[in-house]
Amino acid sequence: MRNALHPQCIEELTLVFGQVAQDPDVRVVILAAQGSVFCAGAHLQWMQSALEWSPQENLLDAQALAHMLHTLYTCAVPVIARVQGDCYGGGVGLAAACDIVVAADQVQFCLSEAKLGLVPATISPYVVRALGPQACRRYFLTAERFSAQCAQALGWVHEVVPVAHLDQQVDALAQAIAANGPLATRACKALVQTVMHQELSEPLIAETARLIAEVRATPEAQEGVLSFLQKRPPEWSRCTAPGFEA
Repeated sequence: MRNALHPQCIEELTLVFGQVAQDPDVRVVILAAQGSVFCAGAHLQWMQSALEWSPQENLLDAQALAHMLHTLYTCAVPVIARVQGDCYGGGVGLAAACDIVVAADQVQFCLSEAKLGLVPATISPYVVRALGPQACRRYFLTAERFSAQCAQALGWVHEVVPVAHLDQQVDALAQAIAANGPLATRACKALVQTVMHQELSEPLIAETARLIAEVRATPEAQEGVLSFLQKRPPEWSRCTAPGFEA
């Protein structure tokens, strides 16, 4: 059904990303979909059922979606969104919560909630961070479609390629991530989320200095520097585990 979101899907995604975050062998996750559409937003039957729910039932349902998106966004493992087809509503939230977005060149995005008298509330923390507030002022309000090329120009989508080259580009990025230090990669992801909205202040400067000092003393960092100086592959490259596809 065009990969539309529904309670079971939300529950399964929450479970998967919670488990992946705890697995030290997983180096990168690829969030992919089958068919011609990446995600059509909310499932129509789910939306229809919500019309008859009590305020408490609606709140619990919304909290489940919010929890799933937060679990994806804070997943310790880097996540690549492989967007092969159109992406609407909650699907935009899914892709926005990922670290890297690769889209086929024919993809259209749409934040369509206002057309239905709704608001993109639960996805907004991730979409505003990804697209920026100025773009969201437009696309939240107009609910118009925008292209993958437009999303790339806004700085959200990282790569736009023909659909025939989509897997090649996603695999190249996954291999690039997997070639790096496993712990360092996770720390880099967390670092971005830590510093991006903090004021450039003495406490932040002190915190980042403390972080690099701690990392330098780890066995992984020592192996990485030593292997570079000795012009050999680091030990972790010999036991690179495959990525995980959700």
